[in-house]
Amino acid sequence: MKRILFPTDFSEVANNAFVHALELAKTLNGELIVLHSFELPVVDNQFFPENYMVIYESLELAQFDMFKDEIPKLRAIAEKRNLDKIKLTHRLMDGDLIFNIKKEIKEDNIDFVVMGTAGDSGWESFFLGSNSGNVISDIDIPMLCVPHDAPFCKIKTIGFTTRFRPKDKKALKRIIKIAHKTNAQIQCLYVKANESDVSDETIKEWKAEFANDHISFSVILSNEIKETILDFILQKDIDMVTMLTYKRGFFENLFHTSLTKKAANEFSIPVLAIPIE
Repeated sequence: MKRILFPTDFSEVANNAFVHALELAKTLNGELIVLHSFELPVVDNQFFPENYMVIYESLELAQFDMFKDEIPKLRAIAEKRNLDKIKLTHRLMDGDLIFNIKKEIKEDNIDFVVMGTAGDSGWESFFLGSNSGNVISDIDIPMLCVPHDAPFCKIKTIGFTTRFRPKDKKALKRIIKIAHKTNAQIQCLYVKANESDVSDETIKEWKAEFANDHISFSVILSNEIKETILDFILQKDIDMVTMLTYKRGFFENLFHTSLTKKAANEFSIPVLAIPIE
């Protein structure tokens, strides 16, 4: 059974991502671990020598009360979607968000992380300045990133960007398993720039190997990598796009200010970021 970690602050953005997490758990026959991480403020005890611990205890209690009140709301969301049979486990942790996520990944043998993102500029805001963007840079398991304005819809087409490297093939096989469970088609994209060193023979070998896996391969000649990817997503009606790197520099490149906020907003679909070795 796959284990999916869902960090949440119980906002509307997070609750929207929770639906995606539930549906992923259903697809993978998995379970969800709901994590709420909070940081207590730094209090200088020289100014509060007598009630120093009282302050911290009251803040921790407030977080616990909020956590206790919000969990039933998540269960109600699951029940409304007839997904209340999915196992939910809850974690309330003090400390840095990324540290706690990495700790949970290790201690609970997590397979996926699902996290929402807020912001007025869609993907651009997400990857360049949010907790989710920071997390994606620091973990070594797949993470499903859900924009705030992306309601769940059945995944019919999965986009997969590649450079036809051997390490990409391992990730593609992982996506094929998900696609088979959802009866989705995979649209594989390679943007071939002038300096490309991928041979036609390599591309033919890939097509032959995956001939029976409902995969369409597109090779587009262009030096405008980011624009080509976004055009491809729109033209192929992609429901979820897979990208084989979560390094922050890659996303800064992809969503540079040369893309307008309007363009970024047009692609409010989940992104599955898969780390590659």
